[in-house]
Amino acid sequence: MLSWTAVVITALVLQSTLFSQITLAGVKPELVYLVTIVLALLEGPSAGAVAGFAGGMTQDFLLNQPKGITALTLTLVGYAVGMLRQYIVTPSPLLPVVVVAGATMIGILFYGIVAFLLGVDVGGMYLVKAAVLSGVYDAVLTPIFYPIVRRVAESSRTKKVFRW
Repeated sequence: MLSWTAVVITALVLQSTLFSQITLAGVKPELVYLVTIVLALLEGPSAGAVAGFAGGMTQDFLLNQPKGITALTLTLVGYAVGMLRQYIVTPSPLLPVVVVAGATMIGILFYGIVAFLLGVDVGGMYLVKAAVLSGVYDAVLTPIFYPIVRRVAESSRTKKVFRW
């Protein structure tokens, strides 16, 4: 659990420092979404929801965003992707890239809809552009971050001990 916290905080720090300078047509990647989705794919719905909530609340408070919207969005995205995991019969190397791209797009659109319902001006066409480009950007970064998150997830699992 401590290693998951370190991964989520590292993703948030990278997102707000290094990757805020490296944009794709004015849109930055959503690394907290990426980490949440990958953890949900690897560990299941409860781990995805917990990582999403923790990452979302941290992002809301540290980046001075409306409180709770990102946490709600990432909790639902983490849970939904974790539930999707049970339907994956034969995983392929391309699967995490596609899932991260799609879930990031859906999550950003959901965030925009909730923010709009709460009275925050999100800009309709900009929201769609940001969702698509962030999904593409996260898909490009998935092959870099997936092995790191997988290694952390595997090291945090409890080891089964067999005694004869």
